[in-house]
Amino acid sequence: MRILPMSAEHIDAVAALERVCFSTPWSATSLREELDNPCAVFAVAVGEDGALLGYVGMHHLVDEGFITNVAVAPSARRQGVAQALLRHLSDYGAAHGLYRITLEVRVSNAPAIALYEGFGFQILGRRPKYYVNPVEDAYIMGKELS
Repeated sequence: MRILPMSAEHIDAVAALERVCFSTPWSATSLREELDNPCAVFAVAVGEDGALLGYVGMHHLVDEGFITNVAVAPSARRQGVAQALLRHLSDYGAAHGLYRITLEVRVSNAPAIALYEGFGFQILGRRPKYYVNPVEDAYIMGKELS
């Protein structure tokens, strides 16, 4: 597996993965706009055959990072893809002087919460009715970088 910066050639596959993973997926247009966003740090995980295994997105704002997206193809789950992508963002954060990375996650998404906790994130708070389709609260999780 290789972790690469997301580029225009990845947009269609990333948009397709969004549709598989999320009830309110980002569109190809929205993803393409992130390529021109100077605050955006988006990366893809690709297999040896070049197939998309997963991707991650983060906005870098001053000295904080906010993870916007983490998605792994169903066939690639539980194989270390998400950990590799999160490690990539943590390495980016350390190299760019970020002091914290945060994210939101559905309170019912136990596998994702366990992944984030295992990676050092802690629950910092709760956003009522943050998600739609279905309506659900979100945990705000954060990790301080050293």
